[in-house]
Amino acid sequence: MLSLKLLKGKMVQTVQDKAIKAPKRTGEKRIIRIGDTDLDGDKSVISQLIRIYGVSASYANAMVNALNIEANSKLQDLNEEMITKLKEALTNPQKYGIPLWLLNWQKELETGISKHKVGNELKSKNALNLQQIKLLRTYRGVRHQFGYKVRGQKTRSRGANEKGRVGKTIGVTKAKEMKPPTKE
Repeated sequence: MLSLKLLKGKMVQTVQDKAIKAPKRTGEKRIIRIGDTDLDGDKSVISQLIRIYGVSASYANAMVNALNIEANSKLQDLNEEMITKLKEALTNPQKYGIPLWLLNWQKELETGISKHKVGNELKSKNALNLQQIKLLRTYRGVRHQFGYKVRGQKTRSRGANEKGRVGKTIGVTKAKEMKPPTKE
């Protein structure tokens, strides 16, 4: 389409293209639910997968690579088929070739099978394991019961429990030097 414009006192002919513009969004965000978590569709796939409880950055990266998804693509740009594949890769990672060492539940006690658990399933399994080691009165269980540090950290000066140092540090203190008695 041709149009005339006045530019610095001269009439100039300009060409305007009729380009088809994408419709503007009205601020609506597409929310996608994967692994008991609501994920924002406006953000990248990896950054949103990491928000799921039980999914680390390396596991999210392995899922994206196994499913041939661009890492920086937005979650809302994926079609329904890819979203169902993401959900399935969370529950059945061996089907998509994700290595066993990335799974967060290695060799379950009852079955001996390695699995990847996410969301509330992982939270409940962790709580049950803690309850079991407390009931068996193992060293770790007793440390958990009393709220002490469990994994061999120092407790003398760096806090006796998870919440930090309670009370003063126990140790040797120097006695004040006594002055020798004076003769009067």
